[in-house]
Amino acid sequence: MSIMEWITVFGIAIGLAMDAFAVSVVSGSVFKQLHITHALRMAFFFGAFQAIMPLLGYAAGNTFAGYIAVCDHWIAFALLLAVGLKMIYESFKFRKVEEKPQDPSNLKVLLTLSIATSIDALAVGVTLSLVTASIMAAVTVIGVITFALSYAGFELGKRIGHFFENKIEIFGGLILIVIGAKILINHLINA
Repeated sequence: MSIMEWITVFGIAIGLAMDAFAVSVVSGSVFKQLHITHALRMAFFFGAFQAIMPLLGYAAGNTFAGYIAVCDHWIAFALLLAVGLKMIYESFKFRKVEEKPQDPSNLKVLLTLSIATSIDALAVGVTLSLVTASIMAAVTVIGVITFALSYAGFELGKRIGHFFENKIEIFGGLILIVIGAKILINHLINA
């Protein structure tokens, strides 16, 4: 991968990890009785699902790559814009303060949270098929960053609560929008 591909993949990984980070912060703040093993298991599940979903999206994107080559930069921009705007919109949804999230130490709940936080990564995987040929490196970066941020989020949540939750999702959404715009602008300038 070129340096620009690494920067793009790293930015996408940070943006995608924000949902998992926010859930981890809330889990750490609400479920203070959970231990390091719970935090590591949650981080592992979030990281694994964030790596698997873009791989599936990448496979779908490669299937249609020949058909969309003319407008691939517009598709990448639209997908990243849509995912970014969705993250920002969801950050403004009001949550009841007394509403307690489900316990992430329960395996069914953890699987549900892992899928929910990684659905956006499926669409981003299609974008990755348009941006890089090194999918294994890209999904490894996405998985490792999500793992690290999820674990850090859990520990942060135990210490300061879920004060930053909504701001984290806004930040992640903005990162994805900026990367989409960068892809589009680079293509239009170099066309």
